[in-house]
Amino acid sequence: MGISYVEFEDEAGILRRYRKHVNGRGLVATTAKVDPTAFVDPTAYVDPGAQVQRGAVISHGAWIEQDAIVAEKATIGVNAHVGRGAVVGRFAVVGPYAAVGANARVQNGARVPREAHVAEGGEHRASGDDLRRLGLAA
Repeated sequence: MGISYVEFEDEAGILRRYRKHVNGRGLVATTAKVDPTAFVDPTAYVDPGAQVQRGAVISHGAWIEQDAIVAEKATIGVNAHVGRGAVVGRFAVVGPYAAVGANARVQNGARVPREAHVAEGGEHRASGDDLRRLGLAA
């Protein structure tokens, strides 16, 4: 069985090619870099130039836009959206239906609550509870 591709035309009229990721069967652009240990749900998308690192989880209906980075062991919740050029740090969690704006940053270990929005270019910092969860605070 060969690699299967799906093609979409984006809003600029450019034809984009996606392949099914080995772990989860989610759609990953051919120019995106997704570690084989990352899970990409079959209903999730990873756009061109994006990176999903080791052990990350991209949940049902989630969308990772162009040039975004989802770092090691981060979790992107159900129907969550990570904007163009945004960075989600190691062990961070973006809750269900939450949105991380373009070029925004989610700090290592931080939790973005359900339905919350991190503004374009903004930063979401880890709370004391977030750091305690990871064993990084007293």
